[in-house]
Amino acid sequence: MKQLTKLLFLAAIVSIGFGACKKEENQIFSQSSTPPVLTATKTTMVLNINEKDNPAFTLNWTNPNYTFTTGLSSQDVNYTIQIDKSGSNFSSAALQEIAITKDLSKTFTVKEFNTLVAKMNIPENVATPLNVRVKAFLGNNSLVVYSNILNITVTGYLDVVYPVPANLFIVGSATPGGWNNPVPVPSQQLTKVGSTTFTITLPLNGGQSYLLLPVNGDWGAKYGCMGGNNSNNPNGDDFRPGGGDILAPAVSKTYTLTLEFKTGKFTVQ
Repeated sequence: MKQLTKLLFLAAIVSIGFGACKKEENQIFSQSSTPPVLTATKTTMVLNINEKDNPAFTLNWTNPNYTFTTGLSSQDVNYTIQIDKSGSNFSSAALQEIAITKDLSKTFTVKEFNTLVAKMNIPENVATPLNVRVKAFLGNNSLVVYSNILNITVTGYLDVVYPVPANLFIVGSATPGGWNNPVPVPSQQLTKVGSTTFTITLPLNGGQSYLLLPVNGDWGAKYGCMGGNNSNNPNGDDFRPGGGDILAPAVSKTYTLTLEFKTGKFTVQ
């Protein structure tokens, strides 16, 4: 009886061993992929506002052809176009990324690419070198492979989300002057720095509200947050003409408020 028990035990071990081997044999592994080859129809561009709806240039790239132990992958490949300032190794704060699903090309209109360049805080009417590459991956950012890097040069033009006012004033319960309008100047008048940017440093009352006025003493025009009153991110968000009251950060202290009409965004630091 003991001999029979030993034989059954050994048989069970052998069976498990064979099962484990079989399981390992059925595992699927990535064997290879080919970095996408990236090309562009143009590498030097002078963007013109009068041609804003026309194509600026097209990027084309090849499929990386992921290969597995079972053969060529049938999974959809995802791509991200990465554009950064030249020499930044695609790690600067100016980096722009455009998600692409399955397609092997992307055509930018003049306005679309100029808007992207503006988000990178690149000065208009200045030829600026940029680096472009494509990131390819499967599923949830797995098996990442990068294309070659293209060097392009672009000259953008001044374009704004909203017309730039001549002046800007801050009013509201978050400010020292409260909701009294006109506001005290120059303490609550923003300074225009550059052609599209306004800034001011002043104490703000935490958790209170404010608006921006282009004409001191006049409620007829204002800039506020995109949604209803106090619906914004207090540290920075989009703004619009006629918007709701802007919520200040929770802590009362001195902040620097900056509005950029090129992007339609404000920051509070």
